[in-house]
Amino acid sequence: MRAVRWGMIGCGDVTEVKSGPALQRAPGSSLVAVMGRRGGLAEDYARRHGVPRWYDDAAELLADPEVDAVYVATPPSSHRSLTEMAAAAGKPVYVEKPMAPTAEDAEAMLRACRAAEVPLYVAYYRRALPRFLQLREVLADGVIGEPRAVTVTHVSPPAQVESAAMPGWRVDPAVSGGGYFVDLGSHTLDLLDFLLGPIEKAAGSSANTAGLYPAEDLVTGMWTFASGVRGVGLWSFAAGSYRERVAIFGTAGTLNFSVFAAEPPRIATPGGERTLPLLPHPVHVQQPLIETVVDDLLGRGACPSTGESALRTGRVIDALLAEHRRTLASPDPD
Repeated sequence: MRAVRWGMIGCGDVTEVKSGPALQRAPGSSLVAVMGRRGGLAEDYARRHGVPRWYDDAAELLADPEVDAVYVATPPSSHRSLTEMAAAAGKPVYVEKPMAPTAEDAEAMLRACRAAEVPLYVAYYRRALPRFLQLREVLADGVIGEPRAVTVTHVSPPAQVESAAMPGWRVDPAVSGGGYFVDLGSHTLDLLDFLLGPIEKAAGSSANTAGLYPAEDLVTGMWTFASGVRGVGLWSFAAGSYRERVAIFGTAGTLNFSVFAAEPPRIATPGGERTLPLLPHPVHVQQPLIETVVDDLLGRGACPSTGESALRTGRVIDALLAEHRRTLASPDPD
């Protein structure tokens, strides 16, 4: 393969700026076909983005001989079936995050790709952004000494449109696997896997406190990394104010940063506090990761976000959401 010709399944908002144009701009990459269940939307996307072909059937896109690899950009509930179809067609897969609604689905996706001997990548794109690569360098250089603990805080008011009267798929567990914790918290947990290594054990509590939608809106968790670092986290999406912060505590200092906000990371040591440069994100925020996917497929590099790494994140999410998922499976008859 001298270049990667992509077929994209799904034409939703994430593909408009974050990812779709990145498939066209990454060196050695092009987007040659798109598919949407509503053909008119796929046709419109293809016209606006200069994509040669469009389909309204995933099987037809997968059968296209000019499609070398597939980007699955649909809601999580369809990730497993589409990945299995792509693997059966012999096509490498780049799938949106979260990898799947449950770790069981993610494991099935990984099995299918291994059996077909095609690679599987997942769009946890923060692993390739300069802002977070900088943090990894800080930790590797021992600026805060040996990491010992990490805390995560992510609280925000409920989104006005995601209510019982007008729910979105991100807060429908049948589609997404959970709520905003799955949508946003998965990024944080995957980034911690990238910065501090795999999480070996995790346990948590989860509940729906505001009753605005079926998914959990409150999650607490505790986990242990293979390195011995311990972590605790709080996510509340029915709070009265907004705060999102990660702190990594080391033997010689503390690293504070935001996963989502444009705030400079801070390092605090006994000698004082300093602020790191706020490295900007690219316009097409998935492009750095997509470039690593293309490099991996062309044999000139490696991608840091794979099915294996994303499965680890999926298992942590399962552990932290187990309580509320049991509640949904066995609702109180009263």
